[in-house]
Amino acid sequence: MATFLYKLGRSAFRRRRLVALLWVALLALAGVGAATAPAATSSSFSIPGTEAQKAFDLLDQRYPGGTADGATARVVFKAPEGQKMTDGTNKAKVEDVVAELKSGSDQVVSVTDPYTAKAVSKDGSTAYVSVSYKVSGMELTDATREALEQTGHDAQGEGLTVEIGGDALQTMPETGAGEIVGVVIAGIVLVITFGSLVAAGLPLLTAIIGVGIGVSTITALANVLDLGSTTSTLAMMIGLAVGIDYALFIVSRYRAELAEGREREEAAGRAVGTAGSAVVFAGLTVVIALVGLAVVNIPMLTKMGFAAAGTVVIAVLIALTLIPALLGFAGPRVMGRKERKGRGKKSEAAGGKPNMGTRWARFVIRRPVMVLLVGVLGLGAIALPAASLEMGLPDDGAKPVSATERRAYDLLSDGFGPGFNGPLMVVVDGDKAVADSTAETIKGLDGIVAVMPPTPNKAGDTAMITVIPKDRPSSVATEELVHDIRAATDDNVLVSGATAMNIDFSQKMNDALVPYLALVVGLAFLLLMVVFRSVLVPLKAALGFLLSVVAALGAVVAVFQWGWLGSLFGVEQTGPIMSMMPIFMVGVVFGLAMDYEVFLVTRMREAYVHGERPGEAIVTGFRHSARVVTAAAVIMMAVFSGFIGMSDQMIKMIGFGLAVAVLFDAFVVRMAIVPAVLALLGHKAWWLPKWLDRALPNVDVEGESLAVAKDADGPQGGQERELVKV
Repeated sequence: MATFLYKLGRSAFRRRRLVALLWVALLALAGVGAATAPAATSSSFSIPGTEAQKAFDLLDQRYPGGTADGATARVVFKAPEGQKMTDGTNKAKVEDVVAELKSGSDQVVSVTDPYTAKAVSKDGSTAYVSVSYKVSGMELTDATREALEQTGHDAQGEGLTVEIGGDALQTMPETGAGEIVGVVIAGIVLVITFGSLVAAGLPLLTAIIGVGIGVSTITALANVLDLGSTTSTLAMMIGLAVGIDYALFIVSRYRAELAEGREREEAAGRAVGTAGSAVVFAGLTVVIALVGLAVVNIPMLTKMGFAAAGTVVIAVLIALTLIPALLGFAGPRVMGRKERKGRGKKSEAAGGKPNMGTRWARFVIRRPVMVLLVGVLGLGAIALPAASLEMGLPDDGAKPVSATERRAYDLLSDGFGPGFNGPLMVVVDGDKAVADSTAETIKGLDGIVAVMPPTPNKAGDTAMITVIPKDRPSSVATEELVHDIRAATDDNVLVSGATAMNIDFSQKMNDALVPYLALVVGLAFLLLMVVFRSVLVPLKAALGFLLSVVAALGAVVAVFQWGWLGSLFGVEQTGPIMSMMPIFMVGVVFGLAMDYEVFLVTRMREAYVHGERPGEAIVTGFRHSARVVTAAAVIMMAVFSGFIGMSDQMIKMIGFGLAVAVLFDAFVVRMAIVPAVLALLGHKAWWLPKWLDRALPNVDVEGESLAVAKDADGPQGGQERELVKV
């Protein structure tokens, strides 16, 4: 592999104009596709194999022309103190709202009158108007959404409170300035690391090109592939982080090769042949982790994983081809001014002062047990809140109190009871007699406020029964009620609705976590065994990842569920952790953790196979890689932290979780625990049974097959250098 990548790097360097033109053309093509593609609709949410999904599928068959997938809104009215919604003035205002909503948009299917639909609370203080639309919330036009908001605003006055809930006000997640701040911080870190604006600009430029191609392609295909609104955001988050990191490692290796006196084309080839090999395998681990999300069998999550994996593949290809091409354009300016004038710091080999990486590695080697205990116990303490993890999907009750959806949610809870915001929809596959019998059975269960009369379809072979739980949708009591209904009824009765769907979704995510973890860690273990020619190094890498990801989950629980330091991160409302968060974090963090493992330990392995003792190899790895790995981790944390400022709760939580996970994994696991374990293992760290060594393919990540290049003849580097095994 090293030989192939060496040739690829030199070829891209020589043909830099053609390579740059091809990538610019791809960016333009993807941009045109995104600009001309039809507007994306909201992604359909389905959970194959669950009872809630079977109920929705049955409704689609038995209620043709229904609006189950359409957006809904609830306009909630609260009477002034001492008045009721049945009073003449208040009733007149509500009737005006009903009339305005019916004529306000051609996307409206139906508007219920609260006085005929029994949508007034027992004490008369609260009433609501239900609005159903033909299309989903993401497909509503701005005019329809504005008409809804304006109608609610006009109805307020003289003490009457009007709030709007439901998914009709759902919009695309807003992009804040946080992402830009993250990129700016990344640029500052790169300038400090390289001491050259040109060298710092290359990773940023190539990462932006890669993300531009990836996100534009996702946008162009969003309508065809039914991609959700958060797919491109997550792809941008991951693609930007790994794109900068992969380019950073190759540019850093290129500068190191130049510092050793090699010519530019040769340095580019060697950088791609060595650091590029690490980039390929690091990218493969990320892709495995993201594509592996398909085992969960939730289409939305699978599409998110594949889209993000595609962006990572683009980042790898750009690092291997566009980076050496741009290095050809950069010339000597890729080095800092001091290096170009020969006033750079002396290397350690030339009698210079040991760098921070060397000093830290020597400290760890002297005290491996202490460093190991502090690292493991520290992360273990941070991981403790993960034992209290509660999972669910956010509803309007999880939004900040400043949102009208949250205020409408609270008004309905106060007027009709906490369970009113999460009604259960029981679907009966049978005639009216069966439905009536089912309703009577459900009425006998505990934890129920009301059971509505069955609503049959036109054919009379199916009926819907609405059940109002006593407790709020996300409560344990409501979850137990769903299980009780399912246990008390026959197989022809299916419990569904948003609340039941959330419960089934959380259960499916829990059931899939262990198989997914086994698949991803198992495949990556085999991959790392090929890279490092060792059994214990991949095992240590996997165990270290588990420690860092559990600690990151503990931090997420402490902030988003318990509210610790919540105001610092813009968490206005605590609640259960989103069901997909743990498994998504496992996938993404595992891929990113293996990045640092590959980049850091590959250099140690390279030193070890060239004759250095285990302790010396650890120091050599840190001497050459610690500064760059540190910069890469800080950049990735900055990029992920930028998404904490987004209004979308899912993106905010994922951004925080990934940033914290990178902090723990890069600086505690890879920089402290890994060298401590390697120091304690010594030569045993690189042990591999002979039969396994013969069975595994030799991919030569360390670049052993690269020859010491002869000087090229002529200014263009004329003759091809011969490659010999060393």
